[in-house]
Amino acid sequence: MSRFWSDLTHALSPYVPGEQPRLAGLTKLNTNESPYGPPPAVLTAIAAEAADTLRLYPDPASTALREAIAAYHGLDADQVFVGNGSDEVLAHAFAALLKHAGPLKFPDISYSFYPVYARLFGIATETVPLDDGFRIRIADYAGPTGAVILPNPNAPTGVALGRAEIGALLAQHADAPVVIDEAYVDFGAETAIPLIADHPNLLVVRTMSKSRSLAGLRVGYALGHPDLIQALTRVKDSFNSYPLGRPAQAGALASIAEERRFQADLARIIATRTRMTQGLAKLGFEALPSAANFVFARHPAHAGAALAQALRDRAILVRRFDAPRIADHLRITVGTEDQTDKLLAALADILS
Repeated sequence: MSRFWSDLTHALSPYVPGEQPRLAGLTKLNTNESPYGPPPAVLTAIAAEAADTLRLYPDPASTALREAIAAYHGLDADQVFVGNGSDEVLAHAFAALLKHAGPLKFPDISYSFYPVYARLFGIATETVPLDDGFRIRIADYAGPTGAVILPNPNAPTGVALGRAEIGALLAQHADAPVVIDEAYVDFGAETAIPLIADHPNLLVVRTMSKSRSLAGLRVGYALGHPDLIQALTRVKDSFNSYPLGRPAQAGALASIAEERRFQADLARIIATRTRMTQGLAKLGFEALPSAANFVFARHPAHAGAALAQALRDRAILVRRFDAPRIADHLRITVGTEDQTDKLLAALADILS
């Protein structure tokens, strides 16, 4: 610590991202990246931007990308906001929409960036416990609130809500902003996007990092009523007018056109998730029903920390959160078939 730090800096407890080691032969199942690379057309579009035009600023409004995202989801371009990954989009939402007189509500077990953003922006919060099955209960969010943010599917549990439940939440808090963080929705959950037309308080946040294999490109976006999008834009233009470079805009735009490949990769990941879950069950693990590209599981006879370390000793990385109720759970990214085989074989060896 330094005497030159501001009081705000001293008070922060920063988010800790998943480990990104550079080790040969590593089976990396800790950060929910796609096991499959982007389509060739996406790489070609990105490479095409490595040209003389890099001396020029990119379009600050990402107009072509916003129009393509709008068309893909059946919306208008003024209902779309894009940013440097969904984390930046979420940060802008916290600043623009989620600070009110009442507390911001979110689950007690959820994306660990939410409390970090709340501290950064000075937002009062109220965490709502998941039930005994690690599910979000919409009824528990009743009562006065300033705003609500939920991941759907939830992270790190992977458990999803149905669209009707999101609709009930929106009706319950018609006068408060509600943000639904859909980072993992493509892997088997129902999107809330169709609810935007009837709910001007709904903002849906998405990322191209997970299901579109573009974690290294950093592209996220939000969808909602034009008034909500305008609020995000005001914050963005008070922070960074050019969040997406030319390669990022081009790559994301090309990705949207690759629907067949997109759906094929999703199907492969979902099939592997099923096989992984079944394999874990045969080894005695208890896994939550996942609608994401990861599985959240525990073994009733083994501590999570010991299992994670034993896997690490075998060059397999998974994620563990040292937090109440979930310290013995492992969050395991769905990898390739070969990676899944290595994981299950290593766990069988450890448990034996």
